[in-house]
Amino acid sequence: MVSVRQQLVGLMLWLGVVFVAAALGALASVQAGSFYAALQRPSWAPPGWLFGPVWTLLYTMMGFAAWLVWRRLGLRAGRLVLAVFLLQLFFNGLWSWLFFAWSLGVWAFVDIVLLLGFIIANLVLFWRVSVWAGALLLPYLLWVLFAAALNFSVWQLNPQLLG
Repeated sequence: MVSVRQQLVGLMLWLGVVFVAAALGALASVQAGSFYAALQRPSWAPPGWLFGPVWTLLYTMMGFAAWLVWRRLGLRAGRLVLAVFLLQLFFNGLWSWLFFAWSLGVWAFVDIVLLLGFIIANLVLFWRVSVWAGALLLPYLLWVLFAAALNFSVWQLNPQLLG
């Protein structure tokens, strides 16, 4: 039986893992605000200020989902499920580097398509362990689907900047 203290430490560690990944992606996005503002965007594109709050909420939900799975399975029994979680987290962070730091629109789009596949696999694996853990990833999946459409549209509208 895991103590309440161990559960809280585990929660903080999983949130820490998620927010370290977010911070590494954010390093690539230091100039994202001005870069995003300079891009031609479709009429349905959200304002730049919306991304920070949305991603903060999504990363928090992802951390809680991973914690629920860890709490139920532990690291040994949950290593495959949690490895898929970490892999999708890697592709999540890589996208910011591809799009914002390196201006590689096509590779950012390839990355986000791969990311979607890993999110779906992650969601299914989490759902099998805990319905709540899987459900916590649903908004993330929907947001990344939207982001993939936005990535494609912005890349197509800005071939000179995202070639």
